[in-house]
Amino acid sequence: MASNQAGTEAPAAPQQAAPGAEQLKAVLLSPGYLKLLLLAALIGIPVSLVAFGFVGFEHQLQSWVWTSLPSGLGYHQPPWWWPLPTLALTGLLVVPVLTRMPGKGGHLPVRGLGGPPQPPSYLPSIVLAALIVLPLGASLGPEAPLMALGGALALLGVRRAQREAQPKAAAIVATAGSSAAIATIFGNPLIGCVMVLEAAGLGGSQLLLLVVPCLLASGVGGLVFTGFGHWTGLSIGALTLQGEPKSQVPTAPDYLWGIPLAALIAVVIVAVQALGWTTFAYTERRTGLRIVLCAIGVGVCTAAYALFTGRSPEEAALSGQETLSQLAANPQSWGVATLVLLVLFKGLAWGISLGSLRGGPIFPAIMVGAATGIACAGLPGFGAAAGLSVGLAASGAAITGLPVTASLLAILLVGANAKDAAPLMLVAAVVSFVVATKLRPRPPEPARSSTPAEPGVGTDPGRAQT
Repeated sequence: MASNQAGTEAPAAPQQAAPGAEQLKAVLLSPGYLKLLLLAALIGIPVSLVAFGFVGFEHQLQSWVWTSLPSGLGYHQPPWWWPLPTLALTGLLVVPVLTRMPGKGGHLPVRGLGGPPQPPSYLPSIVLAALIVLPLGASLGPEAPLMALGGALALLGVRRAQREAQPKAAAIVATAGSSAAIATIFGNPLIGCVMVLEAAGLGGSQLLLLVVPCLLASGVGGLVFTGFGHWTGLSIGALTLQGEPKSQVPTAPDYLWGIPLAALIAVVIVAVQALGWTTFAYTERRTGLRIVLCAIGVGVCTAAYALFTGRSPEEAALSGQETLSQLAANPQSWGVATLVLLVLFKGLAWGISLGSLRGGPIFPAIMVGAATGIACAGLPGFGAAAGLSVGLAASGAAITGLPVTASLLAILLVGANAKDAAPLMLVAAVVSFVVATKLRPRPPEPARSSTPAEPGVGTDPGRAQT
């Protein structure tokens, strides 16, 4: 009798699980969700075209400011004082955008990549602030403005009445637009999807329902970025490494030095974020004047690096993408003292930028982490490849608070070395994430925006904690 009862009760678990699976299947195949997927795919095309144009134009402006203009004046590289006028101009031009235009230039970078989707009415200030701040030398990346741009453009494709009636659907569409916009700026469209997946804070079917449109939009966006890049010949400055030191299977000394190095990088990242919050508090009063002073401060830090090292100030300015490639391709050409000064002055410039200007926080963090790792390459039994691997993974995990995303980004960056480097990277990402989480103070609550948000865009389905 007991065995009979066991035999009849055994199927109970699948029967209990069936309603959830059936419900997920019903939602995935429902006409409304299929329409949402179609909208995500269709939105991915125009969003990616606009994002490609935005990043391509920003990259051309940056090249003109830091390469063509100095060359035209007879300099083979920007002179040490070059950041002083460019960053002063940054402050003067961006203050009206940050103080008077709706949206105030978008998301404050020290708050990370999180926050609700930006309404379309904020688009002019977001785009204008990014095109002023990024090419002229602020130590920030393009990822946050791109995400805001993609989300706001996606919301334009959803009628206002629909956004009010279905705020969750509107938020999913906005997130898909953000994924399409950053599809290849990280070097691989999959990274944006994993970022959304990890940052969403959802579980089960809700997570799948959010990620599927993002995968579709990112795939379409990646195709558009790749095709237009080949067709136009324009560079968008994606986060990639042109070369990297050959790595080997991690040994005991790699972990012996790599684990404390990952913790050190987390401490550096948290300290820079603390400087960002201090800068933000400083600019809350007499905002216009103090933003200009902060921009000049960024220029002073960048110029100081060039003055002390005799190298180009461009290495400590901008997002750090080019400097990261140079570090990875030829780490032996950088002395330890130069790398320490790079981390110091780049970190100061980045921290001031985080709390006062507009842009993304991830690209500079990865460059600072890589420089810190390579600076430690002379430790006994610890090489440049191991230092770079730890630096990439640890800095990404510390700045985003997303260890899986950081690990994937680091693994994809090292390319052919990924098989050997991956174990050390995973350990470094976890150690850095734990240390940064422990040390990072709770950020102050964001002040209410003076510009009311549009209905239906206040839900944040993918908020990264940074």
